[in-house]
Amino acid sequence: MKRYINPYSFLILAAVAFVSACKVSKDVATPKAELPANFRNAAATTDSSSIADIQWKNFFTDVALQKLIDSAIVKNYDMQIAVKNIDQAQLLFKQVKWNYVPTLGLNVTANTNRPSDNSLTGLSIAQYNIGTKHVEDYSANLALSWEADIWGKIRNQSREALAQYLQTAEAKKAIQTNIVANVSQGYYNLLMLDAQLDIAKKNVKLNDSTLRIIRLQYDAGQVTSLAVQQADAQLQAAAQLVPQFERDVTVQENALSILAGRLPDSIERNTTLNQISFPETLATGVPSEMVSRRPDVKSSELALTIANAKVGIAKAQMYPSLSITASGGVNSFKSSNWFNLPASLFGTVAGGIAQPLLQHKQLSTQYKVAEVEREKTVLQFRQSVLNAVGEVSDALVKIEKLKAEQSIAVNRVKTLQQATSNASLLFKNGLANYLEVITAQSNVLQGELELASIKRDQLSATAELYRSLGGGWK
Repeated sequence: MKRYINPYSFLILAAVAFVSACKVSKDVATPKAELPANFRNAAATTDSSSIADIQWKNFFTDVALQKLIDSAIVKNYDMQIAVKNIDQAQLLFKQVKWNYVPTLGLNVTANTNRPSDNSLTGLSIAQYNIGTKHVEDYSANLALSWEADIWGKIRNQSREALAQYLQTAEAKKAIQTNIVANVSQGYYNLLMLDAQLDIAKKNVKLNDSTLRIIRLQYDAGQVTSLAVQQADAQLQAAAQLVPQFERDVTVQENALSILAGRLPDSIERNTTLNQISFPETLATGVPSEMVSRRPDVKSSELALTIANAKVGIAKAQMYPSLSITASGGVNSFKSSNWFNLPASLFGTVAGGIAQPLLQHKQLSTQYKVAEVEREKTVLQFRQSVLNAVGEVSDALVKIEKLKAEQSIAVNRVKTLQQATSNASLLFKNGLANYLEVITAQSNVLQGELELASIKRDQLSATAELYRSLGGGWK
C-alpha cells in the first residue's frame, strides 16, 4: 500500500525551519545600568535638561576659541580618520546586504585530452570510431549558487555590519567631544600662561624698583651689602620666570595648532583669563539622560548588538546548510558546433544539505568563545556607564571646591597686595627692614600665580563637565 505524502509538508517544514532560525541563539538584552537618582555633588533634581544639550558654539562663546574648535573638527587627523572609518563601515554594510543574493558566475572552458588506448575512455573512442584519439570539450555556462538563510546567519551578518557602522558614527562623536574639550582646555591654559607671564613681568618691575631703593640706602650707608644681594637675588628669581612662561606659551600654542590640524604657529586670542566666565549654575540633568547622550556608552551598547550577532553566526555554522545550485549554457566536443543551438544547450539544477561533522568540536568552541566575548561585552558596557557617572561626579566636585578655593585665594592676594604696599611705604620711611619688603613681594608673586592657576582649573573643570555629560558633538 502506497503512503500518500502531502506536497505541502515541505512548505510546513520550511516554515518550521524559518521559525526555529530565531531560536538558534538567544540575544542578551542590553543590561539595565545601575544609576543613582542624581549625581554626587549635584543638587537633587528631576529636570532632564542639561548643558550637554547646548551646541558647543553656544556654550563656548569666545570667538577665537570657536575658530580653533572649528578648525580642529574639520582638520584634526583623528577626526578625518574617524570619517574614513564611517565610509569604510558604510561600504561593508551595503555589501553585506548582497549576501541574500545568489552568486552568479560566467565560466568558459576549452580543453583537450588524449586518453590511453587501454583506458575505458580510449576503448570507448576506438569503439565509436569518431576519427580522432583526442577528446575535446568546449563549454560556456552561467553558474548560480544560493544558500538559504535558514538559521539566520546572513541576518546576523547584516545586524553586525549595521551595528559596526553605527559604532563608527558614535566613535566620530566621541572624538569630537574630546576635541572640543581638549581645545578649550588648551586655550584656557594658554590664557593662564599669558596671565602668569604678565604677573612675572610686573613683579620684575616691582623688584627692580625695590632694588634701586636698597642700593641708594647702601650708598648712604643705611644697609649692608647683604641687603643689596638678597634684593638682587629676589629680582633674578622673578626674572627667571619670564623665559619659562614664554617657553610654555610657545609649546602650548604649538600643541593647539597641531590639535587644530595645522602647522605650529601663534594662536589668536582677544581676551584675558579673567574675562572668561560661565553661568554660576550648570544644569547636569539626571544620570539616565547622560547615558543616552554619551557616545562612548552608546558605542558599548552597540558592541553588545555585535556580540549577539556573532553568537548567532557561530551557532548557525553548527547547523546544516541548504544550498541550491544551477548552471546552464552550451557544451560540445567540437569547436565547430560549440554554439550550434539548440543542440549544444544544457542545464542542471541541484540542491544539497551539508552538515559539518568532523568540524563540530571546532565550531562548538567558536560558539562558546563568542558567548564568552558577549559576557565580556556586557561587563564592558556596565564599566563604561560606571566611568561616565564617575567622570561627571569628579567634574562637579572640582567645580564646587575650586570655587571655594578661588574665594580664599582672592582674599589672600588682596591681603598680600596690601601688605606689599604697606611694606614698601614703611621701608621708605625707615619703619620696616628690607627683608619684610622682599618677603611681601615674593608672597604676592606666588599668590597671584596660584590664583591664575585656580581660574584655569575652574574653566577646565567646566569644559570637562560639558564633555562628561555628553556635550560637544552637536
